[in-house]
Amino acid sequence: MYGPDATFLGVPRADLADPASWAGADILIIGAPFDGGTSHRPGARFGPQAIRFTDYLPHDGSRPHLALGVDPLAELKVADAGDIEMPSGETELSLRRLEEAVYQACQGGAVPVILGGDHTIALPDATGVARHAGWGRVSVIHFDAHADTGDTQFGALHGHGTPMRRLIESGAVRGDRFLQIGLRGYWPEPETLDWMASQQMRSFEMAEVTFRGLDECLTEAFAIATDECDGVFLSVDVDVVDPGMAPGTGTPEPGGLTSRELLDAVRRIAMELPLAGIDIVEVAPPFDHAEVTAYLANRVVLEALSGIAWRRRALACDPSRPARNPADPLLMGRGSQPGASPAGRDTGAAG
Repeated sequence: MYGPDATFLGVPRADLADPASWAGADILIIGAPFDGGTSHRPGARFGPQAIRFTDYLPHDGSRPHLALGVDPLAELKVADAGDIEMPSGETELSLRRLEEAVYQACQGGAVPVILGGDHTIALPDATGVARHAGWGRVSVIHFDAHADTGDTQFGALHGHGTPMRRLIESGAVRGDRFLQIGLRGYWPEPETLDWMASQQMRSFEMAEVTFRGLDECLTEAFAIATDECDGVFLSVDVDVVDPGMAPGTGTPEPGGLTSRELLDAVRRIAMELPLAGIDIVEVAPPFDHAEVTAYLANRVVLEALSGIAWRRRALACDPSRPARNPADPLLMGRGSQPGASPAGRDTGAAG
């Protein structure tokens, strides 16, 4: 909707209205340029364009991943359906349009990857996936500084502070299969925390993440996310990262994850869990500096796609195309390079 019309890093273009244009797609990228739900600084409507464009490499539809040994844009069939028309003054219309697009992608066999946009879009994103996979059969792993479980926002049911409550209230996602990582700061208030507890949500505040370590928290979250659920929806708000590393967002909260921690976590999630949908939200280019937030969001998408490609290769058990152990030395097995696989975390794909 805003700016030049181009696809994510040069992947093929798709038209949702023409199923033949994305037939057989593994991944369908959908832009959601909506920031009508912001409570502070707007600008996330420009996020999809920034995430698609921001890179120093050619937009050639190829990105070989050093650690995983896969090229997700080549090994997966990735297509970009462009932006959904989401006029900011028409919230309910915009959300309906996005939900239908996500549902259509799922029905066509693709994993939808939605580029936001403010976090209001998580409601139609996860709902569209749940309509396909089954009500209550999709868990959510949610990276964010904020819980987004408010009852209302400025008296309205829809806004970027309320989508997680709406998802649970609708039954699309079970509260006891809703995992939040990176919460911090001074909101929500005690009444909302009480509601979250009554829904049996599991929220990892940054003090717990720091004390226990991110990997240990993820391991606990994975066990919950895969219990009695058939797929996982991953929702990443860039403000989970410390604003010193991701300043281009509407509601920055100091003291978050590092960009490295987020990328490692997203990669691990995609490698180990059956992802059914992904969104990356709250990139607000007007507040970015040197495009560092847009670069991070672009890499979040690539880490997720690389993890999905690695997982599929691992599950295929094809000896001619083994899944590379990312803990191995980079040049191991190339030419005369020596080296043995060092000890490290088991990277086998979970069922």
